[in-house]
Amino acid sequence: MSDVSWLKAAHAHIGPKVGWVHVGHKGNKERDLDLVNAARRPLHAYLHHGGRDPNSPFVFTSQRNARLTEAGNAHWWRRLRVTATKDEWELVGDVTFHDLRHDFGHRAREAGWSLEEVAYYLGHITRRGLPAIATTARYTQVSREQVKDKLALLKG
Repeated sequence: MSDVSWLKAAHAHIGPKVGWVHVGHKGNKERDLDLVNAARRPLHAYLHHGGRDPNSPFVFTSQRNARLTEAGNAHWWRRLRVTATKDEWELVGDVTFHDLRHDFGHRAREAGWSLEEVAYYLGHITRRGLPAIATTARYTQVSREQVKDKLALLKG
């Protein structure tokens, strides 16, 4: 959540067709993250068609601050959940930002990403700059179905 709060406009390279952000506020774990279209398009619209304070160096601003703080993000998420319909509540009622990180890590592993690739994207980096595999492994527990699918690939 702190990477979002501290993201500077100069580090958001968002165009109509491609986009990436340079993040790494927490613990100096800087990295460049490419954005999928579902994230890039609304961010492009937000940056180029209003919604933020153009005088702020930060991407996400608030009425009270030059940037949307971590507490502001948490407040926004609570408000979003309060206004959710019954069907939406079943999807977001007990979800935290940390849950979203776990979900991303799990989905990335299901899509075939290596632990090193997931570690990079999540910012799980050791002091020596290497991927923190043990930390990432906690985020990406494999399912029985994944193992079952791989078992079928074994010859013997």
